[in-house]
Order: sequence, then C-alpha cells, then structure tokens
Amino acid sequence: MNIFDLIHQAKEAVAPPAIPLATPPVTTSATGLQARVIEALRSVFDPEIPVNIYDLGLVYGLDVDEARGTVHIRMTLTAPACPVAQTFPELVGSTVDAVPGVNEVEVELVWQPPWSRDMMSEAARLQLGLL
Repeated sequence: MNIFDLIHQAKEAVAPPAIPLATPPVTTSATGLQARVIEALRSVFDPEIPVNIYDLGLVYGLDVDEARGTVHIRMTLTAPACPVAQTFPELVGSTVDAVPGVNEVEVELVWQPPWSRDMMSEAARLQLGLL
C-alpha cells in the first residue's frame, strides 16, 4: 500500500455519500474497454482535492484501442509545481494497466492548456461547493 492508497482510504472514510457524477466532455460514447478505463480513472483521486481525476477534468485525452488493448492518456495536474508531478502519472498508469483487457498504457503529462476549475464536471463543482 502506498501513500496514495492511504490518502484515498482516508478520504473515503470521512467523505459524504457519493453524488453521482456527470461524465465530462472528454469522450462521447464510452463502451467496453473505454468504459472500464474511465471507471478506473474515476478511482484515482487528486491528492489535494477530494475529487477523482476524471471528473476533476485532469484527463484531457483518452485514446483506447480495444482490439490491441492499448490506452493513451493525456493528462495534466492542477499546478505545474504539484509535489506528485513525478509519481502521479505512474500511479494513473498502473491503475489503468490493472483493467482487464489493457495490455499497454502510456500516460502523457501535459501542461497546455493550463488546468482551471472550469474543466471540472458540474457534479464535481457541486461536490466541492463551487456552484
């Protein structure tokens, strides 16, 4: 168990009941492997904000080749100086790599466009009291 697992468990222990979150506009119709990958991404929480990285809007692009089992994720962090910038993409990659049907994962960390709270789903903003 690593520090991210401990943080996630602590947040779950004190978190209010989950509000169903809307799917951000990263993808239009998620089925099969892509839906399972999105589900896995929703299990990874930002270490400083108690929202998963998918609904937080940190995933800018998600390319899934179901036939080959390859996944390419373009993502960012809330700030370039984020203390987990070196290790967080690896955590995301290993989480997605554990999805049945995934054979290869590439996580590309990008900084453009800069993340802003406007990228969060409406449900995520509601969960954080930003509406």
